[in-house]
This record gives sequence, C-alpha cells and structure tokens, in this order.
Amino acid sequence: MRQSQSCDACRARKVRCVRENLEDPKQSCKHCIALGIPCTYDYRPKKRGPPNLYLRRLQEAAAAAVVAQSEQNNQTNDVASISPVSAHKPLASPVHSSLSPLQQHVQSPSLEPIMAPIQTSAPIIPPSRYPIAADSYHNQYSPVNTILPTSTGTALLPQKTDDNQSYSFPESYGGFPAYNWSYKHHQPLPVLLPSVIPPLSYYYRPHRLEDIAPRDSISLIIALFFDFVYPLTPCIHKPSFMADLHTKREERDPLFFALVMSTVASTLVQVPRSYVPMERSVVRKLAQRCYEASRHITTAAYDPPMSTHVVIRYFDCVYHFCEGNDAAQHAAFGEAAHIAVTLRMHEESSYEGLDPIECEVRRRTFWLLFDADKSMSILLGRPICLRDEDCTVHFPKELDDEYIIRSAYLPQPRGKTALVSGLNYISRIFALLGEILVRIRVDKRSPPQGQFATARLEEVQSLHSRIMGALMHTPEPLRLKQTRRHSRLPAECGGAGFRQATFAEVKDFFENPKASRANALNPFLVMQANLYVTQQLVRFVVEQYRDELVTALQGSIDEHQVAEDREAVASDLLNILHSIPIQSIATNGPSLVHKVRFVASTLLDAVRKAETAPASAARAHAFLWDFLSILSEIERNYL
Repeated sequence: MRQSQSCDACRARKVRCVRENLEDPKQSCKHCIALGIPCTYDYRPKKRGPPNLYLRRLQEAAAAAVVAQSEQNNQTNDVASISPVSAHKPLASPVHSSLSPLQQHVQSPSLEPIMAPIQTSAPIIPPSRYPIAADSYHNQYSPVNTILPTSTGTALLPQKTDDNQSYSFPESYGGFPAYNWSYKHHQPLPVLLPSVIPPLSYYYRPHRLEDIAPRDSISLIIALFFDFVYPLTPCIHKPSFMADLHTKREERDPLFFALVMSTVASTLVQVPRSYVPMERSVVRKLAQRCYEASRHITTAAYDPPMSTHVVIRYFDCVYHFCEGNDAAQHAAFGEAAHIAVTLRMHEESSYEGLDPIECEVRRRTFWLLFDADKSMSILLGRPICLRDEDCTVHFPKELDDEYIIRSAYLPQPRGKTALVSGLNYISRIFALLGEILVRIRVDKRSPPQGQFATARLEEVQSLHSRIMGALMHTPEPLRLKQTRRHSRLPAECGGAGFRQATFAEVKDFFENPKASRANALNPFLVMQANLYVTQQLVRFVVEQYRDELVTALQGSIDEHQVAEDREAVASDLLNILHSIPIQSIATNGPSLVHKVRFVASTLLDAVRKAETAPASAARAHAFLWDFLSILSEIERNYL
C-alpha cells in the first residue's frame, strides 16, 4: 500500500513521516508525538506549469472594481455631509491630484523657491500650432514627456493637453536655461523623473547663443581663440566661420551651434585667465556649460558623419586634457580619430570633388589628430592609432584662410609666411616620431639579433639625422634666433636672480590685464616654442633607443658618451627656452610643459645614476629643474 503524504513538520524537516496506523489520517506521527507538537496536513502542492495570468488579471480586476465602488460610496457620503461654507470652495486641480509621490514632493511648499513650479494663467498651446525649429531637421520625432528648466532655473512639470498623453513644451533650450553671466546664484539643473527621460533627438535642434551667455561675451572669447589658440590648432576656416556667426547660423544649424560651444569651451581652458574678464571659478563653469551644450547636440548627430564632428570632438579632447579628465579626453580623441577614418580623411583620394575650404579643414584637422596621437603615445605610453604607412593625405596647403575660398585657391602674397606652415613642420617631426615608435614597439615584441640589429641601428641613426635637420629650412618667422649650442651655459642662465625675474614676468603675464601681449600675440613665436621643444623631445627618444640598440649589440656602452649626449640635449633645450620670450612659451599652455617635463625628468634620473658628471652638465640640470618649476607655474594658471 502506498504511503500517504508526510505531515507539515516532517516535510519541513525533510525526514520520513512514520505513523502506527497508516489508514487513520487523524493519528499523529511518531516525530510529532516525540516533539509534542500538533501533526497537521495543511500543505497543498502547487500546480505545475506557468501561472494562469488571465485568471489572475480577472481576479485583480474584480478586486479593483470592489475597491472603486467602495471609494465612490465613501465620496457620496462625504459630499452629502459638506457644510454650506465648504461647498463653495474650489476643488483641487486634477493635475495635482494625479501626481505621483515624487512629483508631490517636488511641489512641496517647504522646498526652495527654485524647485517650485511657475503658475501661469496663459493657456497651454498644443505643439502643432507653433512647431519648433528642429522640425526642419528631425520632423520624424515627436515630443516626449520631460521636465524642462525655464529661463529662471525653475522646473515645470509637463502639462497634459489631451487624453492621448501628449504634452506641450516651453520654447526654450531644454538643457541650457538662459545664462546668468555673474553666476552669483548657481542654478541647478532640474532632476528628470525616471519615466520622462527625453530622447537624444530632442536636443538636436538649433539654439541661440544667448541661451548660454551674452553674445558679446561669446564674441570676445572667439576673438581670443583666433589670437592665441588658432595658430596652434588652425582647424577652423576663419572667414566662413565668422560670416556664419554674423548671420546667426547657429539658430538654423544645430551642428554649428555645437561647433561654437566646443570652440568656446576649449578656448576658455587654454588662454591665460587674465584675458577673460571673469573669476576663475566662473570661467570653468562657463567652459563646462559650453562643453555640455555641444555634447547634447553631437551625441545625437553622428550620422551622417561630417568633418565638423571631427573638429568638435578634437576641441572636446583639448578641453578634457586641460581639465585633467583623462578618460574623457581619450574617449573624445578616439571618437574624433575614428570619425576621421570613417570619412577617409587619411586618404588623399577622398578629397576629390570637395571644395577648397572643406579640403583644407579636413587636412588640417587630420594632421592635428595625427600629431596628438604620437604625442600621447610617447608621453603616456599608449599604442599608436594613426600610423604613417596608412596615410596618403598631403600636408595642408601653405595658404592663409583669406586666400582659400569655396571656388578656388588664391595665391599667397610673396614674402608672407602662412600660419599653417607651423602645423606642417611639426607634423613632419611627429611623422618621424611615429616611425621610431613603430620600430620600438616591434623590437620590444621581437628583439632583433645579429645583422638585423645592425640594420635597425642604421635605421635609427638615419632617423636621428633626419630629426636634427627637420627645421633647417623653416621660413624666417619660424626660425629660432639663437641656435648655436653652448658647451658651457653662461652664468646668467641660472641662479636666483634669473629665476625671480622669470617668475615675476610669468606672474605679470597671467595676472595683469594691462601687461604687454606683444610676444604672446606673435603667432610665429608661439609656434617656435612648440616646434623646437618637440624636436628635442623626439631627438631624445631617438638617442635613447639608439643607446639601447648599441648596448644589445656590444653588451656595454660608453657611459661618458651617454652623459655627454644627455648634456647636449639639456643644453639645446635650455637654449631654446631662453631664445623664446616667456610669454610665447606660456601661451602654449600645459602641452608644452608636459614635453619639457618628460625630457627633464629622464635627464635628472640619469644624473642621479651617474657617479660623476661634468660641471657644465650639473649646472644645466640644476637650471632645468628650476625652469621646470616655472613651467609648473605656467601650467597651474591654466587649470
């Protein structure tokens, strides 16, 4: 005979349930008798298979109907008992009565005024009567539920206009309320409810510059860009850009608005703070606001890809670099590089059929990315993204922007050096750096032996000769005035007097708005500092790898010769830094400081390891250490 089911206690303990008489269902089992507990059989096995959702919905609907009927009866009783005085009071708005607990909390009168909604008596206008400007760009998207800030920084909940759950929006830039230039009261962005997050397409529409800052202030920052930043990053065609700005193209083209915002953000973190008539904290807040305004646009605007996307993300990369946001910097650079490759900006054949302005903007932007790629590779030890052997694009034409029009290239006046020549020369230097970095990476994975190591050493020595002669034929404005190398540095190079004078000059440059800007405004002096410091950086990398190859081939190396080579690099680098006005060096910003620090730190390590060193080398290293403190002061004024 089959044994009946176990009692509840035995089932819970997972033991065998034993009874004297199996046919008597009321008899307790031996375990329950021993424990002195009641022996029950209340457990009912669950039905196998998925639950019957249809039946469950019917049960829930029936229960909800009962509850609704009960509430209706209670309301009827309450209305019947209302006094004559209270009967004339207005009922609560159905919008407020249907708010969720979180929305009711937002509208609590105990919160700060900025979080309270604005009560208006104007009727709600359906979106179809006054279409937003973005309809001409993305009219396939419909409005969504969201909370938008007004020009005073307050948050308005979406207003329901019909039974189909469509909502109307104030015609203002959702993510960026009207900008308060003084920043006396920082206005926080409203918190979006989890169920009303707008789609990316909502932000992709034209906007006014006045939504971010006064137009005159934006114009001032743009002027600073072309005075101080443009010579090093000439990836904007100035005449067409200024013409578009004058005609307010940003109010018709969202991507141009993003370009202006990224240009302003990168400029604010690159120019000395004394140039911008705002407090330092205000400058950083405005830069962040402009970057975020641009990012809202570009996040929804990748297709189709355009050269403007590359320029914007390159400027975003510069912004994050100066702000110290390393991960965001590399993410922005990665996007810029991959969009450029998608556009085939590295292939000369892709430029056929493009107008001259578009061609030169693409060429300049690509070579800026190429140079930044090699700089990050050597300074941060990262893999190369854009390899020289994959690139067939020509260098930009050495023409100033006013001689490049949409229909043709106009001749550059004789004797006038184009600003873009500085970019071309430094790109040649970084191309040589790319060649040596590729060889270093390959040799680390598979070190050359025997005749292959000898052949590699010959290649490296050839690269060394090429880098030393890379700037021999620069035009006169880019040529360093003092290029001879001192075997002994003059006494006036170092010392407390020189250091104090240099510190005073740097402080005056950054903090005195009335200080002379002549040297900083000379674009060729600014480019000189970038060119010749970069040349010494690449020269140092080549010589360092050459010494490693010699050691691998011969088993040892002449330490005295190595010390002399390091001294020569230090001496030449110091002569360069002395030959260029400190204002021109300071205008290069943190990027130049990183290059000098990279060379100096390695040189100082070599001195510590050497048992003996010539007195001239010791003085050179001591001065270089002092100069690094001055460069650190320059870098501090940009962060």
